[in-house]
Amino acid sequence: MHTDSHDTGQQTASTGESTEPAPADGRPSQQRSAILRYVVLGQAGWFICVISAARGAGWIGVLFAAGVVAYHLANAIRPWREARLVGVATLIGWMWESVLVHAGLLAYPNGIVIAGTAPYWMAGLWALFAVQFNVLLVWLGRRWLLAALSGLVAGPLSFRAGAALGAVQFAKTDAALLALALGWSILLPGMLWLARRWDGMHPAP
Repeated sequence: MHTDSHDTGQQTASTGESTEPAPADGRPSQQRSAILRYVVLGQAGWFICVISAARGAGWIGVLFAAGVVAYHLANAIRPWREARLVGVATLIGWMWESVLVHAGLLAYPNGIVIAGTAPYWMAGLWALFAVQFNVLLVWLGRRWLLAALSGLVAGPLSFRAGAALGAVQFAKTDAALLALALGWSILLPGMLWLARRWDGMHPAP
């Protein structure tokens, strides 16, 4: 149904409501700029976390991740929802990595605080990943099969890259890669489901 723009403008003026789009929607150029920033921050954060961890200075990556999370929350419409999402996703991810360490599939040369668990800097990597859910990965939100396939492939590839840089070691390579593929094929769709429920970057429907 078509509504005359002049009438709409008069109604808006009379109610005092703004016709400006919600901050999270923004203009196309602003959206592209935000996406580019998150791509750069995500990639830079991954390298900083992994390389600093490989050199025994994982705290550098954690500090960078904390800064990215702070930036993300400062730009969220409902920061408490995004904070909950990032916190829960980080905890789940770190616990999953700890299961793999405890099972003897992965070994980390640096950053282990509690024996049999993942290193502390891994929490920084998961936090960096979580801030991308409602910005870069929104398009995967309802594509559960594609999300599962993406996790199946991306999880092992990410760890292979980390191993090449010296941040992690495969104690049992084939078993570790299989576990990573299966785990990520479940974790990624599950976390995207949480991200849709706790979305703090877009206006409420």
